[in-house]
Amino acid sequence: MSARRTSSYADAGVDIEKVRSIQRSLGTQLEETFNTRIGRSGSPLRPIGLYGGVIDIGDGNALALHTDGVGTKILLAQELEKFDTVGVDCVAMTVNDLICLGSEPVSLLDYIALEKEDDVLVHELGRGLVRGAKLASAAIVGGETAIMGDVIKGFAGRGFDLACMGVGLVKKDRIIDGSAIVPGDSILGVKSSGLHSNGYTLARKVFKRYPLKKRVEELGCTLGEALIAPTSIYVKETMDVLEGGEVHGIAHVTGGSFTKLIRLTEGRKLSFNIRLPPPPGLFHLLQRVGHISDREMWSTFNMGVGLCLCLPESELGRVIRIYEKGGFETFDLGRVEKGTGVTVNNLRLI
Repeated sequence: MSARRTSSYADAGVDIEKVRSIQRSLGTQLEETFNTRIGRSGSPLRPIGLYGGVIDIGDGNALALHTDGVGTKILLAQELEKFDTVGVDCVAMTVNDLICLGSEPVSLLDYIALEKEDDVLVHELGRGLVRGAKLASAAIVGGETAIMGDVIKGFAGRGFDLACMGVGLVKKDRIIDGSAIVPGDSILGVKSSGLHSNGYTLARKVFKRYPLKKRVEELGCTLGEALIAPTSIYVKETMDVLEGGEVHGIAHVTGGSFTKLIRLTEGRKLSFNIRLPPPPGLFHLLQRVGHISDREMWSTFNMGVGLCLCLPESELGRVIRIYEKGGFETFDLGRVEKGTGVTVNNLRLI
């Protein structure tokens, strides 16, 4: 390791532990509203803290709700002047969380905030939203556009923010919340397409002076092309997986990376012992240029694995075939064990 100072997500401006603390505090505050729907249609079925909210709509059915955005990847889109892919990211970050609850994403609402009116920019953002929604088989049924020049700033007056809210359908007795996970369950990873939409505050800091439009041989493309690659959407294959078998837990590997698995076993003594395969070249480059420790990498970036499933070992063959038929490489990452925390390649993360 070089003597140069090691980069970290916290140094770049995002302290995951502080974020978790804020989320827990806000969740406790917001749960005071749950009693407004007790005994009525729309009553909450799960506490805040999973991959979305779940409400009862009667007749054994439930709605799963989630909202998300693209994060600081939008700044990269502005710098590269490429706006037709971040809409895919926006959809992906929402629908990939909805499937973690066992729900089928069915509809979305978008929110676009602009520095100033820009019909060409909005059209390009819309192209990505439509592409992502089609990949997820979800309808975008409305949304909101806001012009907020005093708040939204960006490159060359083309600042914007992008978010969407999604709705999924699930039978109440088919909700996946991790409560079925037991020691001995297999942990299956599904390949990511790159950084997806997380860790860009650190990645942009690391590559601040690195030429985005210069081809990098180890990547087989320019750095900008590798960084802007849209987030994988796992909806179709995951719905097929859930249709005919047994899955105990699903984790979308996003902010906090593999430490995110811990939310599947909240309050239960289970640990995840993960063996990661060698990560794709972009992660090697990021770690080398940024002088980032293994612990920081595995706690911040997906390292080539965008989705994790906890399931009986007997289900592995069937599930692997479904994802690989859809073009996704899979990895046998290890097993769930008795204990607490998440360990990756023998390094305890949490």
